Amino acid sequence: MNDVPTVYLDHAATTPMVEAAVEAMSTHLHDVGNPSSLHASGRRARRVVEEARERIAQALDCRPGEVVFTSGGTEADNLAVKGLYWSRRAGDPRRRRVLASAVEHHAVLDPLHWLVEHEEAELDLLPVDGAGRVDLAALEAAVDRDPATVSLLSVMWANNEVGTVQPVAEVVAIAAEHGIPVHTDAVQALGAVPLGFAASGVDAMTVTGHKVGGTARRRRPGGAARARGDRARPRRRPGARRAQRHPRRARDRRLRRRGRAGRQGAGRPGGPADAAARAPGRRRTPRRARRRPQRRPGRPVARQRALRLPPAARATRC
Repeated sequence: MNDVPTVYLDHAATTPMVEAAVEAMSTHLHDVGNPSSLHASGRRARRVVEEARERIAQALDCRPGEVVFTSGGTEADNLAVKGLYWSRRAGDPRRRRVLASAVEHHAVLDPLHWLVEHEEAELDLLPVDGAGRVDLAALEAAVDRDPATVSLLSVMWANNEVGTVQPVAEVVAIAAEHGIPVHTDAVQALGAVPLGFAASGVDAMTVTGHKVGGTARRRRPGGAARARGDRARPRRRPGARRAQRHPRRARDRRLRRRGRAGRQGAGRPGGPADAAARAPGRRRTPRRARRRPQRRPGRPVARQRALRLPPAARATRC
């Protein structure tokens, strides 16, 4: 009914998808494969994900291992803020204070208030000046009051309402004197100001693609939380990263270890062989005997091998 064309101008909220993003997304919409699978389809999917991770890392000046994909900026903020807090509290239970500017996005303020209600955190909101810039003197005073109890500091890179760019370098310098990790919500800064994870000195940074022509919000935009070291991500068992990169090699190593454990405990009371012998109704067959091919009676070995060759090769062999 309404034929009047509309012009979309609110690019601060989200941006239309660019043609390059539409083409890249359309190319893989019909691809099937779990990146964790070991078969060919899974490996192809894994290659697409890892190549995208490397391109993003190169664009934002960080290592590919520091890029963590999420469903959007809100999830990335939750992962960074809560992960840093839990990691710091695990190292020292006194670290309950969380410092953040009073003009943070709700994607940061909501998880901070959740930590106050459920995890015994103490939230200190830092004042800002008339332009929306965080008061560095107030920040320094809040840190110096009791630096041993501060778990993390979160300051957004650029404000989503008025566009104020925060003094991230000065904030990092104040926190670095006491070893306090810094998180920055850089969702609004991506594409508007120069952004570099390594040069900034922050410990965790949040960005999202729908602000720069990536997948639209209604299509579950992809976000990424960049964490320096393992501060904002769960602890992994030793060798998990190597197993994730080379799943087939990890599987072969597990099989070899099981075989060595079985051979080492074969002659030991209480070992695997002894336990199998005690199990009622169970018969353990040696590994070598299971792999040995069964010979057909009455035929020489050479004749058996020739029977397995193709017709042309068998004629040449005979």
